[in-house]
Amino acid sequence: MPHSEPSPARNQDVYLLFAHAPYYPGPGTQEINTTVVAAGSLLHPRVCQPDGARIHDLLTQGRQPGEIIALSTLTHELGGGADWPAVGDWERVTTDLVQLVHSGDCDALSLGLPSIARALVCSGPHSHVRAFDAAAGEFIDYGPQERAAALAEVGALLASLVAEQDLWPGDGLLTPLVRRP
Repeated sequence: MPHSEPSPARNQDVYLLFAHAPYYPGPGTQEINTTVVAAGSLLHPRVCQPDGARIHDLLTQGRQPGEIIALSTLTHELGGGADWPAVGDWERVTTDLVQLVHSGDCDALSLGLPSIARALVCSGPHSHVRAFDAAAGEFIDYGPQERAAALAEVGALLASLVAEQDLWPGDGLLTPLVRRP
């Protein structure tokens, strides 16, 4: 299916990473607690709208091709979450996205991130996570460097997945919001 090149200000090849309640896709499988979807999945008609389109707009503005943006990064960009009400209900949107993934109506990279990596991607880009190491009897501080490493690991997994075919955002997508100059 032919598609047009995205403008420099809006990149369609961006991905949303978000954590959610853990689930097991089947017997004997690993826990899934984090999901990556193509930005276009936010425009799916089964995602709460216009919230999904507004989050898509925020997610795609000024990003680099292939960039993975954690939901916590958007929260950071929105004044620590204070501005989410003006954008949309991210909880409902991410719940809708998980349902799309479960029903096979969009592609996703479903992950079972270890607890520290999950905590880091759920924290803002400048946040720290402290964990107690019982064996050493001390707290270990994980910060932006470890968060970047966790995101890079997710990025490597995604790159190998999309090397053959990009994530399918679903069918019947709504038109993205258009910003006026």
